[in-house]
Amino acid sequence: MANLKDVLDRNTREGDLCEKMDRGFVRCFACGHRCRIPDGQLGVCKVRFNRGGRLYVPWGYVGGVQCDPIEKKPFFHAYPGALAYSFGMLGCDLHCSYCQNWVTSQALRDPNAIAPPLRTRPEDLVIDALQQGAKVLVSTYNEPLITSEWAVAVFKEARSAGLKTAFVSNGNGTPEVLEYLRPWIDFYKVDLKSFDDGHYRQLGGRIEPILWTIRRLHEMGIWLEIVTLLIHGFNDSDEELGRLTEFLSSVSPDIPWHVTAFHQDYKMNDPANTTAQDLLRAVEIGKQAGLRYIYAGNLPGMVGETENTCCPNCSELLVERYGYRITDYRLTDQGSCPKCGTSIPGRWASEFQGQITSNPFLPHSGRSASQSQFTILGA
Repeated sequence: MANLKDVLDRNTREGDLCEKMDRGFVRCFACGHRCRIPDGQLGVCKVRFNRGGRLYVPWGYVGGVQCDPIEKKPFFHAYPGALAYSFGMLGCDLHCSYCQNWVTSQALRDPNAIAPPLRTRPEDLVIDALQQGAKVLVSTYNEPLITSEWAVAVFKEARSAGLKTAFVSNGNGTPEVLEYLRPWIDFYKVDLKSFDDGHYRQLGGRIEPILWTIRRLHEMGIWLEIVTLLIHGFNDSDEELGRLTEFLSSVSPDIPWHVTAFHQDYKMNDPANTTAQDLLRAVEIGKQAGLRYIYAGNLPGMVGETENTCCPNCSELLVERYGYRITDYRLTDQGSCPKCGTSIPGRWASEFQGQITSNPFLPHSGRSASQSQFTILGA
């Protein structure tokens, strides 16, 4: 295998999300860092770089592909039971010590993060997704904002084939990148990691671009769900959770908030794993802030009704879940409560079409039209 940096440098194209500046600098607009990059240097993400006064960006590969239930992303108000064909590239604009996708996100930052890039084309990914039975194509695993040009190329193919599209992202956006994505994206999940700027700076970012992105995505009408990974001693105080949920409620009380359980991973082995009681405490804080759809995740069967979608008006059970598995579906074909008629915000099918899987799996060998296209770059 050739040096990973050299391989990635060759699998690029000139980027769209930038402006040229004096003395050969370029300004990158892919994420909230808005890096001003001199000739011959990299942006914070390590995968967008300036060569000869032009910005070059990742192209023509994936760092991994997997078929997921859409509930794993997690989207609970977007076509429950659908299969989400998930792909990612390499790199991230943050460096979270607890990252659960560090093998792809921290490539070029951590020598132990090794995910061989696989050559592919947008049309190959779409053909494969259709043959697996997917309804949604999702850019995930690394930070998709920093590979937005590639994601848009894939999403254009996906849309022409009738698929929905989504980002699973840290939300560190800019006006330029959201307008670039706007015509081609249906759903967006943002990790709101904390409600403290100091905590965000520990992770390599700032809180304000994330809060701005959440507001703007809602204004744009892109379906939005929020996830907060609850970590002891980092973001789990009643005061911080109160401010976080009050902010979300001020944007819209109808935004689904997923509060999920931390488990020791990557470089963070000190805090205890999150308990069901911790999650349920956060749920109560969110309810007090006025949020109508709050989900406690990662501990199936241990968090009571908070895995389910219920009507906020009459409490009727609408979608019952155990982990990623849909066990009951009662929404009307208009996406409303069958008991009181309350319209439930989200993106719903006219009828529940079943669930291909409640567990992630790799694309089925023998069914994948693009299996032979996934060749290791630089091998």
